[in-house]
Amino acid sequence: MESGFDLRFLYGSTILPECILILGLIILLAIDLTSEGDTYWSYPISLTGSVTGIMVLFSQWRGEPIISLLCGPQTNTCDDIFQFLILLCLILCAPLFTEYFQCTEMAVTESLFFALAATLGGMFLCCASDLVTIFVALECSSLCFYLLSGCTSRDVRSGEATMKYLLMGGTSSSILVYGFSWLYGLSGGEVQLWGILNGLVESKMQNSEGTSIALVCIMVGIAFKLSLVPFHQWTPDVYEGLPTPVVAFLSVTSKVAALALATRIFNLFAPFSDEWHLLLEILAILSMILGNFIAIAQTSMKRMLAYSSISQIGYIMIGLIAGNPSGYASMLTYTLFYIFVNLGAFASIALFGLRTGTDSIRDCAGLYGQDPLLALCLTLCLLSLGGFPPLSGFFGKLYLFWCGWQAGLYLLVSIGLVASVISIYCYLKIIKLLMGGGHGGELDTPRTGDDRILSFSSPHTPESLIELSMMLCVIASTTLGLIMNPITTIARDNIFN
Repeated sequence: MESGFDLRFLYGSTILPECILILGLIILLAIDLTSEGDTYWSYPISLTGSVTGIMVLFSQWRGEPIISLLCGPQTNTCDDIFQFLILLCLILCAPLFTEYFQCTEMAVTESLFFALAATLGGMFLCCASDLVTIFVALECSSLCFYLLSGCTSRDVRSGEATMKYLLMGGTSSSILVYGFSWLYGLSGGEVQLWGILNGLVESKMQNSEGTSIALVCIMVGIAFKLSLVPFHQWTPDVYEGLPTPVVAFLSVTSKVAALALATRIFNLFAPFSDEWHLLLEILAILSMILGNFIAIAQTSMKRMLAYSSISQIGYIMIGLIAGNPSGYASMLTYTLFYIFVNLGAFASIALFGLRTGTDSIRDCAGLYGQDPLLALCLTLCLLSLGGFPPLSGFFGKLYLFWCGWQAGLYLLVSIGLVASVISIYCYLKIIKLLMGGGHGGELDTPRTGDDRILSFSSPHTPESLIELSMMLCVIASTTLGLIMNPITTIARDNIFN
């Protein structure tokens, strides 16, 4: 095993991408302190940092173990894949932050600063291998999400959603740390994950009641971050109350980071406990069924996507529960597709909200007659979420269910198929409104939720960045499924090999 304490500490380990983001944070902070108001350079700096970080990750793609000062032994590229997904979320969401916040006269630099900091915490979480680093990285990301949630101080709903998110997030973090404390004590004072595993084996506590309590507490903390039923109560209210770009960023980044943590912990303790396997199956089943059923009754697009995200994470859990390289590969592949599809839908809603001041499903009626491009993009994203061929959502679900079926998860896959059929009705109902007649919201004047006319301070065409991000996500969600084979091959060959 090579050591990362020489020059490879920066280039051969995973620390260089994080250093790039830290440099971007310093520059954004300096700009915010020295300039009056927002500047045009905030977005290019954020975009440059995230793109450079992805390029470094590709250059570090490795097949041999490396020791990192902060992240411990790195034996596969699974961590790099999760970090790539988190940086991809930032790249796709940064245009939404920039244009939306400029149109609504909110602080762009401040929002991008917190988005970068949340991404930084998520990247450290993806490669953390000890309890202290896991908790610090998780809280770094969570606190930035809380601060992003409170950026709209003039909106009462945003303040209420932020308070609910903060209180429930703090409670879940406390339960997670309580589980960590059980592992720390039962393993004889170890903080490294592999040290905890060896300590439990040496003390013959791997099958004890204390270990079960620890895993249940950890599962509760992770389930909150993933919005799994019944730990999903915060999700619809937070999604509805927060600005659309913040919701879009939160809906994908937090889930990718939580999936990375869940994959690391549950894969480590899988040989010693089958209880987490059964509990995760129950959570996945409840999420798929309740998420899709409740989504049908929603009247707000953002609340509908909130319950849709609950059901989608239920599908993703099938790959995690499978517990083999093919299962993890299907989980990562579907997560990649979900990022593009979900962000494409939120970008469409953000654009519609800026132009009409509402996210009501009823106000989307007849949208195709007023803005065919926007209606078509939203339609393609909804169809992909429902799993219509030949969109990427279809191929992602097909591979995910196939891997689950091969792993013997017959009940879970069967319920997933039924839940997918239920979701199709929800999405088709909205598409029928989009393509049909009716009196939707007026699209000629950009407004906020309080119908206040806005002034644009953007140096380029208003909403151009949102349209660019929307088009990029729609193209990816439409075409990625056609080149799925190399994607799944790369994921499968680099997971826990």
